[in-house]
Amino acid sequence: MKRFKTLDLFINIALITGFSIYCLISWDNSILIAYFVVGAWQVISMIIHVYNRCFTYKGGKRFVYHWITFISVITMPMGSVWILAFTAPFMAVYYTCLCYHEVYVKMQRPLAVLK
Repeated sequence: MKRFKTLDLFINIALITGFSIYCLISWDNSILIAYFVVGAWQVISMIIHVYNRCFTYKGGKRFVYHWITFISVITMPMGSVWILAFTAPFMAVYYTCLCYHEVYVKMQRPLAVLK
């Protein structure tokens, strides 16, 4: 799972920076594509984390984030898409920081802490 989490972190960073640069260069409707691609990748990643039960214990940061995202995705047809238009970039960056923290802080080897 550590290999997937590391890959997930770098894919998140690549997607966010790549689409940010692309959206700044081109002034068309590419921001919607960026929202859907980054969001879809993060939802797939969250499903894999839930399936493998990795860092998804009750009350944890990832557990709370999963519920917020689940409620946001389910309520999109009822109008929360406008709320997500403003909160999605912050949610994507927070999820990437969460992945970074899990890979480089929580999943360290025991001897790495002694250094």
